[in-house]
Amino acid sequence: MTVRLGPWSVRLAPRSLLVCAALVAIGCGVGVAAIATGEFTVSVPDVLDALFGQGTPVAELIVSRLRAPRVVTGLLVGAAFGAGGAIFQSLTKNPLGSPDFVGFTAGASTGGILAVVAGGSAMTIAGGALAGCVVTAVLVYALAFRRGVQGYRLVLVGIGANTLLLAVNNYLLTRANINDAATAGAWLTGSLAGRGWAHAIPVAVALAVLLPVCALVARPMRMIEMGDDAARAMGVKVEAVRAAAITAGVLLTGVATAAAGPVVFVALAAPQIARRLIRSPGVTMGASALMGAVLLTASDLVAQRLLAPTQLPVGVVTAAIGGTYLALLLRKDRH
Repeated sequence: MTVRLGPWSVRLAPRSLLVCAALVAIGCGVGVAAIATGEFTVSVPDVLDALFGQGTPVAELIVSRLRAPRVVTGLLVGAAFGAGGAIFQSLTKNPLGSPDFVGFTAGASTGGILAVVAGGSAMTIAGGALAGCVVTAVLVYALAFRRGVQGYRLVLVGIGANTLLLAVNNYLLTRANINDAATAGAWLTGSLAGRGWAHAIPVAVALAVLLPVCALVARPMRMIEMGDDAARAMGVKVEAVRAAAITAGVLLTGVATAAAGPVVFVALAAPQIARRLIRSPGVTMGASALMGAVLLTASDLVAQRLLAPTQLPVGVVTAAIGGTYLALLLRKDRH
């Protein structure tokens, strides 16, 4: 199905629309469940009233000030990780081409740890994480560049950078005092606990700016997946598209990590699960973002309720899910 918007036309696949609509519905349902349940249960009608500013004072406090910011942050951070993972998997033409493996998440972790060791505030830690992600991306891109950047070279250089940065992170943790090490260790796990509107708004702004960029480069990136020479023959400015895509992916990953810490495996799993649901030959940006939002929010709900009243960091749940997914993926590829 093709929709024409003036001089532009957009091709919409019915199955893709159906899957995206289902993911939106599931994400809303999981979000409402996360807001309604807990030590103090709020009925679904009261949740909806509070969200529209017509609830009781108690419901307004619980929903609008305590639980909704955490849920919204989870949805936005998950969408950013999902879209960022889709970009790098498309660029590298590799299902393992995730920020978790090519060093960007590790670089963000290094920046966050340095900010913790320096005694920085929560905002300083977030800024350090974003700066670490960007600096790592620049170095990896520069080292991988040789008359262009090939996907396999980006993966290999990224894996090397990832290993080196993990060693640096471990060294920093061993040299830090016990309080800073504990703070950094908790942040490195990835968590949505205590997240408020101050964490959600920057991610929302980043998504509003960067998702249109992802939409613009999605089509030429699909052509680049067929090979640089074929893409150039069809008029694609390969290096310009690749640079724009990498910039968007790095910023999405960095902003998401700054908001919730280095939550692992969402960027890896979300694009591949979305691709299989849509039955697409390649990764898709919109569905990957929606799947990332659902995965992270559902994982946070499990983290809060599985061992209640004890709450787990969401990174523990995503690591368990992602590890299982990675084992299944490797087993499938072996056959």
